[in-house]
Formats: sequence, C-alpha cells, structure tokens
Amino acid sequence: MKSVNILPEGYKEFYSVDLQKDKKMSLLVNGIAFVIGLLMFIPMNFFVPISTLFSMENGMAEYMIRMLSIAVLTVIYMVLHELVHGISMKLCGTKKVKYGFTGMYAFAGSDDYYGKKPYIFIALAPVVLWGIVLAVINFCVPYEWIWVVYFLQIVNISGAAGDFFVTAKFSGFSEDILVKDHGVGMVVYSKIYE
Repeated sequence: MKSVNILPEGYKEFYSVDLQKDKKMSLLVNGIAFVIGLLMFIPMNFFVPISTLFSMENGMAEYMIRMLSIAVLTVIYMVLHELVHGISMKLCGTKKVKYGFTGMYAFAGSDDYYGKKPYIFIALAPVVLWGIVLAVINFCVPYEWIWVVYFLQIVNISGAAGDFFVTAKFSGFSEDILVKDHGVGMVVYSKIYE
C-alpha cells in the first residue's frame, strides 16, 4: 500500500475532479450530502424526537451546553476527519501531508500518487472509523444528548459525500490507476485510458 512520489512512465491523466473550481460537481456532491443528511435525520426522529435536543427539562444551562457542544464538537470532528485522512496517507507511505481549509472544504492532500485500493482506503478511513466511534458513543449518552452525538454522525456520513462519490467513481476504473489528491480535487492517471 505504498504511495509513489513520481508518476511512472507511460501514465497519462484521464480524469480529474476539483470541487473548488467545478461548480456543477460541487453542487452534485453537496446535493448528495444533503440527501444523506435528510435520510439520516427523518428516521431517527421517529425513534428519538428532535425535540429532546431542545428540552429544557434539566434547566437552561444544560440546554446551552448541548447547543455549544454541537458547535464545538463539529469543528473538532472536521479536524479529526482530515487528520484520519492524513494518517491514512502516512500509512500508505506519504512523507508530507498538506492540510487546509478553503472556506467551504477542509482537506488533507499530498503530492504523492496512490493506487486504487490505497486511495479508496484513504477516502473511506475517516467515515468508517468515526462512524463506529460515534455509534458506540451514541448508545452511552443520556437521552437528551443522543441528538448531539447523532448530529455529529450526520455530519460524519453526509460530510463524506465527496469521499463516497470518488470511491464509487474510481471503483469503476482499471486497477492500474494512480490518484494524486491535492485536497479539494484529484487527478487520476492510467496507462490504459487515454
């Protein structure tokens, strides 16, 4: 699962995606994220009504702590999500990971090239890891806090819409592909496609 830092001879670019520049693609990915979020929100509301999040039964202070927790934990989650991408890149042999925030997207990227399977591992690692962690935590918190954690799970799953998109797209490509992920966009190279 090692990355390479020089594009091997004979490889040519055949596909690219840049969510910062391609507004159509950005709208598609954000639309997918919205649909995922909605599909997670609606059924959960039947099990634990969203009104529990806004309950003041235990006082205004706890209510305010829950609201503040959502804001703070969402920012922390976004940082941890990108760190897991970065750690996954390191596990695949990358020496230097670049982190950033564009105003719309937080990202981890590098100048290395990844094979198909390592790249899919890098793309899905955060959503899988944090999905499991948040699911376990959700079963351990008091009733009024379920939506706080579940909101983070919605952010986790829906926020990975771009990761799901590239995983689905790249899964259909040949096994020889190499992917260069510069953060909010990636370029795919192959010997086969031209």
